[in-house]
Amino acid sequence: MSGPARDAARTGSTRVRAADKVDETHLHEWVAARRGVEGFVEPRTAVSEVTLLLVAHDGEWTRRRVPAVKWAHDFCNKHQVPSYDAAVVGIPQRMRDYNSRVRKEQKAADYPQYKPREP
Repeated sequence: MSGPARDAARTGSTRVRAADKVDETHLHEWVAARRGVEGFVEPRTAVSEVTLLLVAHDGEWTRRRVPAVKWAHDFCNKHQVPSYDAAVVGIPQRMRDYNSRVRKEQKAADYPQYKPREP
């Protein structure tokens, strides 16, 4: 079993990887390549640092660690992306719908005989 990452931040009794430039670069590129993006700032927990969940108009999403809640809101403001506190508003239904569509598409590709149930 390996030890915690050298760049990990201490959170309670658990060590997690801190945000880095790779995370920041990914967020910049992701926002620039999509439309209708909203940001959902997720608070620090016992197992993860603060994260920024970005959700596009079609439900496609990405989540990355960020240095702080303020950094996440500032990032969204800089990119003209509305930002919300995920602990208050939750995550959008379109993200769950997107995940469901992707799972069905993957299952259909893996199992040609698969026919999804009609709602």
